[in-house]
Amino acid sequence: MLEIRNLTKIYDDGTRALKNVSFKVEDGEFLVIIGLSGSGKSTLLRCINRLVEPTEGVILWNGKDVTKADAATLRQVRRQIGMIFQHFNLVKRSSVLTNVLSGRLGYVNPWASILHHFPSSDRKRAFEALEMVGITDQAEKRADELSGGQQQRVGIARALMQEPSMILADEPVASLDPVLAHSILGYLEDINKKRDITIMCSLHYLDLVQQYSSRVIGLRDGNLVYEGSNAEIRKMTDSQFKEIYGEEAVRVNAGSISGGQNE
Repeated sequence: MLEIRNLTKIYDDGTRALKNVSFKVEDGEFLVIIGLSGSGKSTLLRCINRLVEPTEGVILWNGKDVTKADAATLRQVRRQIGMIFQHFNLVKRSSVLTNVLSGRLGYVNPWASILHHFPSSDRKRAFEALEMVGITDQAEKRADELSGGQQQRVGIARALMQEPSMILADEPVASLDPVLAHSILGYLEDINKKRDITIMCSLHYLDLVQQYSSRVIGLRDGNLVYEGSNAEIRKMTDSQFKEIYGEEAVRVNAGSISGGQNE
C-alpha cells in the first residue's frame, strides 16, 4: 500500500506545486489523477519514486518511508515501482530489446549492463514483456523507427521488466490519438487485473477516466480537491467538475474539457 501524508513540493523558483496532499492507494487499485496542466499531477507521481525531491511530508510504501530512504533503500523501492513517461523516454538509437532490458538495471551489475550483457533469463523475460504488448516482431528495430503508440508499448514492457508491484504512468496517452489511447490503457488495465499490479495514472479525458479507473483523485493548483470511486466519477456534478477544472471550464461531451484555463 502507498500512503501520502501532507506532501508538499516547492520548487527553487518558489512555485508551490503540491500543498499538503494526503491520500492512500490500496494494492490492486487503478487510481487516476485528474486536473489541468500545472495542477501538480506529474510532480506528485515523480515525488513518489523521488525523481523529484519532496519539500515536506511523508511517502510510505509498504511501511517504508521513501522520503527518508538512503541510496540503497531507494534503489530497492524503485525496483518495485515502474514508471511510464508521456514522451516515452526511450534511447532512440538503441533497439527495442535493449530498451526493454534496461528495465533490469536495478538488478544487474552496472558494468554488465553498460556492455549489454544480460543473462538469458532476462532476455526471455524481455520477449515475454514484448509479447504481452504485442510487439515481439519489433524487437530488433531501433526505437526511433516505431510509431508513438509502439514506443509507448516499449515503455510499458520496460516497466514490466522491473517486476513491479506498482506502475506510475505520467500522461501516458497525451500524445496519442483516441484509438491508440484506448489501446495503451487497455494494456495497463490488463496488467492491473491479470497481474494485480497497482496503477497510478494521470489523465485528461474524462471518458478514459470513467472507463479505466477504479478510483480518482483531482488536483487543482497543487491542492487535492476531489476523491471518488469509479461510480462517483461517472456521476460527477458540474460543481465538482468546476472545483477541479475551474469556473471557465465546461464539459463539451463525455470525453472533453473546454475553457479558458485549458486552451
